[in-house]
Amino acid sequence: MLRMRNEIMNRLVSGYRSQSAMEYLMTYGWAILIIAVVLGVLFQLGVFSGSALTPKAAPGSCQVIRLGGQTSIEGECQGQLPQYVASFNGVNSGITIPGLTNFNINTQSYTMCAWADVPAYVSNSYYGPVLVAIHYASSGLTAYTQNPTGLNVLGWLDGAFSLVQGSATWNAWHYYCVAYAGQGSTSRTVYIDANSLGVISSGTAGAYTGYSQIGNEGATCCGDTAIPPYYESNVQIYNTTLSTNDIHALYLEGIGGAPVKIQNLIGWWPLNGNLNDYSGNNYNGQLWAGVSFDGNWSSGYTPP
Repeated sequence: MLRMRNEIMNRLVSGYRSQSAMEYLMTYGWAILIIAVVLGVLFQLGVFSGSALTPKAAPGSCQVIRLGGQTSIEGECQGQLPQYVASFNGVNSGITIPGLTNFNINTQSYTMCAWADVPAYVSNSYYGPVLVAIHYASSGLTAYTQNPTGLNVLGWLDGAFSLVQGSATWNAWHYYCVAYAGQGSTSRTVYIDANSLGVISSGTAGAYTGYSQIGNEGATCCGDTAIPPYYESNVQIYNTTLSTNDIHALYLEGIGGAPVKIQNLIGWWPLNGNLNDYSGNNYNGQLWAGVSFDGNWSSGYTPP
């Protein structure tokens, strides 16, 4: 009798445990399923980098607001990595900025900066990627692919230029800037990763009209066909000569950093999934050709 009672009790306890487990699964199963789906979506969006959780900024999450004579920057502007960067196919690829045509480089100083990952040396190429330019073929910033031992950087003015040897590596992300003194000067200071490569002094400042641009390797002018694809992000143009300290601050913010001196900001194109200008001046870009947006871009990028 005692043995029978113990067997009945054991069966009752076992049944209770099974019922409790089933109730647990019924209660929390849907929540677990939803969490799994969300994690899958985040992986697809590239939010996870390796085993660490890395927040990535959505397009337009940080922007400059110009309202009633006041200028401010609003949104999530903490330098998070962008979800996307612009990928240029390397031949006749570029973005035009048709609204930015009234910038007078004869009297106006400027600074142009961009994060870029440029390809390795190509022996039969003449030009490297044009990172950003004001008035096509008048003034701009280029990372040359001609030098087999490293990167040359060019900040040209009215077609006149001198190549400056840099220490940046191929197929890796670096920060490029050129700062022009303006007021009829010919002096441009060129930077890689906030390190000054020296001052270029050549060319003739003049007043030009025509669209400005982001990208374009120069194949339209010189018949190049061999430049591999390259990448670009966070392009900024200012109507002042930023100091070395300003450029260093921009560099330390990383590839997702917000502008400095927003009152002098002419255009800001993060290239994070679209061609929009987030400077508040509405100089939105237009696709020329050969440009797409890449969500798997972070190889070769090391945060400052």
